[in-house]
Amino acid sequence: MKTIKTLITASVISLSFASVSFAGTDNSQLEQAINGEHRSAANKARDQYRHPMETLNFFGFNANMTVVEIAPGGGWYTEILAPALKGKGKLYGAHYPDTGEDNYYSNSRRNLEKKLASNAVFSEVELTNFIPKKASKLAPAESADLVLTFRNLHNWGEEGMAQVFKDAYKALKKGGVLGVVEHRMPENQSWKDNKRSGYVPQALAVKYAEEAGFKLAASSEINANPKDNANHPKGVWTLPPSLRLGEQDKEKYLAIGESDRMTLKFIK
Repeated sequence: MKTIKTLITASVISLSFASVSFAGTDNSQLEQAINGEHRSAANKARDQYRHPMETLNFFGFNANMTVVEIAPGGGWYTEILAPALKGKGKLYGAHYPDTGEDNYYSNSRRNLEKKLASNAVFSEVELTNFIPKKASKLAPAESADLVLTFRNLHNWGEEGMAQVFKDAYKALKKGGVLGVVEHRMPENQSWKDNKRSGYVPQALAVKYAEEAGFKLAASSEINANPKDNANHPKGVWTLPPSLRLGEQDKEKYLAIGESDRMTLKFIK
């Protein structure tokens, strides 16, 4: 397994190449989507931690692409991707299916469907079914230019991570990009002892992506937060926006901000 230091060194070279490749891309539609009135002030306030413009540009996004967002959850990134692609590209939302049960996964799917029905900016989004530990058809085979997942790896475990990367590989065209953003566990922390913290070792994400057939093209510190040591009483949920401890040490955790995150770009 390569060390993180080695990966970052290699990534600087790859990122320089990527910057040249996408320098001429017109992402005015993406900028309009990020600044759109359909986004709430609360969601826009999180841009300072999530850096949507810089992150999507790093992954090579443009408005003509076919894009898959895996496990969009409440649709924070969907609010940006849907209007940014509307009329030119295609967005698939690969989400947990609604089984009719009263559980997190089914309720999350229903809430997302309500959100998509609430505004015309989402009218071209197509939902597909996704189950982390089972082979899932995220989109038609070899149809996608870009597959994205934001802060989801910790929910899937190693088995789920391995399967999702395989599913992403099948959905992507040759030369397509898998973009991953995830809460990053420091190298000096034990994955075995901290699996429920919400943080994932960067080397582990790279390992399973490479086993699925991907090559790491670049890594970025766009979403890094050096104030976050990833050692909190309630794991990553101690930090905003969750603030799981309530008023206890609230100002301390607000001062840290949202988690330190890896941002990885893989190529099929």
